[in-house]
This record gives sequence, C-alpha cells and structure tokens, in this order.
Amino acid sequence: MSRFLTHLLPLAVLTLSLGLGSGHAWGKPAKTAKAHTNTRVKPSAKPTPPPVKAPQDGVAEARLIEVYRLIGKADTHNALQKAERLVKDFPTFALAQLVYGDLLTARSRPLTQFGDVPAELQKSSGNALTELKDESHMRLKALRARPPAGTVPAEFVQLAPQNKHAIAIDASHSRLYLFENKGNGLSLVADYYISVGKLGIEKKVEGDQRTPLGIYFITSQLDPKNLKDFYGAGALPINYPNVLDLKRGKTGSGIWLHGTPPGEFSRRPLASDGCVVLANPDLEKLLRTVQIRSTPVLISRSLKWVPPQSLRPRSQEFTAQLNAWLKAKSEGNIHQVSQFYAPDFNNGKPLTEWLPKLRQEVAATQGRTLAIKDLSLLHWVDTSETMVVTFGEVAEGQRTGNTRRQYWSRQHNQWKIIYEGVNG
Repeated sequence: MSRFLTHLLPLAVLTLSLGLGSGHAWGKPAKTAKAHTNTRVKPSAKPTPPPVKAPQDGVAEARLIEVYRLIGKADTHNALQKAERLVKDFPTFALAQLVYGDLLTARSRPLTQFGDVPAELQKSSGNALTELKDESHMRLKALRARPPAGTVPAEFVQLAPQNKHAIAIDASHSRLYLFENKGNGLSLVADYYISVGKLGIEKKVEGDQRTPLGIYFITSQLDPKNLKDFYGAGALPINYPNVLDLKRGKTGSGIWLHGTPPGEFSRRPLASDGCVVLANPDLEKLLRTVQIRSTPVLISRSLKWVPPQSLRPRSQEFTAQLNAWLKAKSEGNIHQVSQFYAPDFNNGKPLTEWLPKLRQEVAATQGRTLAIKDLSLLHWVDTSETMVVTFGEVAEGQRTGNTRRQYWSRQHNQWKIIYEGVNG
C-alpha cells in the first residue's frame, strides 16, 4: 500500500468495505466526445448552431462515486485529478469538496477520519461535517443496494399506457427512482439522491417537518420564475393529503418535489419541512419527463423490489372484484352495486346521501354494458391494505367516457370502495 493510500486510510476502508475497489459498474458519467484537433472544417455560409447542452442529471454523483472507486483501487493520482475537476465543474457540491480536501490533506499527513478538517473549522461548521458524512453514507448505501435487474416496486401492480412514467421514493436509502412505462412494462431509467423532512417520514399534522408516506400523483408544475430561489429549478406538487390521509385525519399541504437554492448543490438527508428535495440537474430531468395528473409518486419507508410477473396473481384477484362491481352496475342492480361500498364510503357519508347519485349514474347507462379501459392498480399496505384504482369507464357504443379514481380497502378479507371520484 502506497504512503498516500496509507494517509487516506479512512476513505480507503470506506470504499473497500462497499466494494468500490472491485470495479463495481454503476453510475458511470456520460462519455464526453474528444476534440478532433486534426480535422479541417469546411467553410459554410450557414451559421453553426449552438451545441446542444448534454443532460447533467446524475453526472456529479457518478463522478464522485468514480473518485471513491479509484481510492478503493489505490489509484490516488487519478482520484485527486478527477476530484479536482469535479469541484471545478460543480463548485457548490459540498460533499465533493470535502473528499477533494481529504485527498489534498493526505498528501502531507495521514487522515484521522473521513472529513479530516482542522478542529477550529469543525467547531465553526456546527453540524455541517456530520451532515456531509450522512449524505456520503446514504449515497454509498444506495450504491451497495442496487435494485435487482428487471424488478419493480411491489406497489406498482399494473400501470396503464397513460402512466408514461412513475416515481418511487425509498426514504431508507434517500433515493428517488424514475421509471418509464413501455409496452413491455416498467423500466428503471434513472435514480437520484434526495432529501426528506427534518424529522423524517410519516407526516401526520401540519408543520411536523415530516415527509408523507403513501401513493400520490403530481398535480401541477410550478415555474421557477414564480418561486423563491430556495426552490431551485422548479417544483412538482403532489396531492397530499390524499383520500386515505384525509380519512385518517392527517393535515398539512404544500408537499412538493423541488430543487435546491443557489450555492447548495444538494442538501443533507433530513433537510426539508416535508418536501422531497433533489439536486437541480436531477429535478430538471423530472420536469422534462413527467406528466401532470397521470404520474404516480410512491413514497415508501423502504421499497420492496419484486419481479413483475409475481404481481399478476394480485392483479387478477383484484380485477375479478372490480369486474363484478362493473357487471352489477351495468345490469342496474342498485342493491348489488351498493354491497361493494364500505360503510365509511367518502368519509362516512350516509347511504341516503350518496345512493341517489349512484342511481342516477346507473340509470344513465340505460342498460348498456360498461367496460374498463386503461386500468391502473397501485397497492399500498401499512396498517391496512388499499388499492388505488384509475380507469376509463366506457359505455357500449361510445368511444370515450369518464376517467374514474377509486380507493378500495380490504375489510374482513373483502375489497370495499371507500372513495370514488371522476378525474378532470
């Protein structure tokens, strides 16, 4: 082991313990085209268009992981060079600055810890050093626990073609996963480090500085021009509190996916008042990608990754119940239809209040068979079991119909509707 690597022992032990010295292939930065110095350019009357800006999402983290990997492989020369270029390109990336500082310090003396700064600076920085160590730990933890290839979160039972993308957040790994919904199912296209509430997760009341857990949908996209600089590149609000939250008496609002303020590339793992915070380049990717109202956002304590085919039995079991409800409605059997609704349907509205509206809906079909199009099933389990169901309800002879969203709850081993509404 070289003297330089001996001096870097705290960093080297960290990277080797996570397998970063073994050539783990993950998060490689995008390749940069080399300049062709010997190529003669022919004159042209047309002006040369400006170069297209390469996507920057995930690049800074991938380059930091490469520095870690080089340290683990004892390639300290390249590690220092790459760290220097990284902080030059992303000067507000505080964690990268810390690693670069360690690399420089190790040239003259052994490190005593990861983030080996003078004692007087540690005192003046408050909790900043601890927070940067926490950020490094969460980034490396997510690297070590990559989702198995071809797996999806267990909550994504079935997504309709209209759900072109889906987002899943694993709070235990400070990670957001972005999926694309193709014809052959979901594929993971990107994942990013994120921050959540200062006091963690499981939001219950307004101002508790926690991030909610559950299944939500993006409701709008906010222009950064109309926001404070604190929110960075923009914001994507979600529909907290959702139906289940309201039913449980949860309060609060204004939960967004948003960026970081100037001078702060990323924030510590527990940093927000309840929002989910991404680095601006990562948020910009989401802003370019997701669709309003149709993009689900799953926020979980810890994601369970499963093969998609393992979800088929759950989909088939629930779809049978949904089709039974639709058949009763098509036949105009009000008594039978009403059996599918829970006593606490729509937050406990009495039967006499909502049954007349249901009668009107059944009468409007005039005996025509109803069909379900573009079915989406999102399964949420905590103290109870809930299925968030979105579909198009189309009557025979019509091309289009209402888009419905229902919340079903498993009660005494039977699925019951606790909420039903029409999406705009």
